[in-house]
Amino acid sequence: MIEVFDGIRVFLCLAFFIYASWSDLKEREVSNKVWAVLAPLAFALTCTQFLIFTPDLLQIYAFSFVITSAVSVALFYAGAFGGADAKALICLSLALPYPVHFLQPLGFVSPIFPITVFCNAVLLAALTVFYAVTRNFLWKYRTGKKLFEDFEEQSMGRKILTVLCGYKVNIAELEGKKHFYPLEDVLVAETGETERRLLVFPSDEKKEEIVERILEAEGKGKPGNEVWVTPGLPLLIFITAGLIIALTLGDMIWIVLSLAL
Repeated sequence: MIEVFDGIRVFLCLAFFIYASWSDLKEREVSNKVWAVLAPLAFALTCTQFLIFTPDLLQIYAFSFVITSAVSVALFYAGAFGGADAKALICLSLALPYPVHFLQPLGFVSPIFPITVFCNAVLLAALTVFYAVTRNFLWKYRTGKKLFEDFEEQSMGRKILTVLCGYKVNIAELEGKKHFYPLEDVLVAETGETERRLLVFPSDEKKEEIVERILEAEGKGKPGNEVWVTPGLPLLIFITAGLIIALTLGDMIWIVLSLAL
């Protein structure tokens, strides 16, 4: 019966996470109804299983929930990810607080299972750096232009971060796609001249103001037809993929370190 309960909890999480990933990809937001339904179902299933079959694991359950919730809330307020991502990890700690019995991952899995899932998601999201670098290389090869024309005064550190995290798109795409965040801003000096600056941290709160300034400058012939942007990653897709990997392979960071050593 323990394996049956484990299977139900795994299926429940995967079903809700796949739907949430699809919503995150399409709309860049997930309805709170998803977590309002998943959380009580996960809590009821897990508590029932523990109380009937393994009451000695209730302390581990509480510990996993507290640690995961604290990490999720801290990262949310630090701006590391959105509310839906934090709620997803908290729901995961209610449903799968530790590795399930009937699946035996090939590698190491943290006793706090949601942390393993989160680490896998972070590593997968970090791999998008290769996409940004490749896209920037192809853009330079195709156009023959400088990547940082009009940004000669900006520091090398800012330029490196921009290449790793963003790429150039037509200015119309910045205006039309809400998941693009500008990685540059236009400042107007007292003389009336405009200056373009790279942004290290894109701001969601000031996005509309920055876009308006860029569009106004574009109307005057600057900054041209293309601007630096960074895409708002649908992190729930990476969390779902991280969950699947954690259930089958284990902790990807541990696997990479094991192979390297």
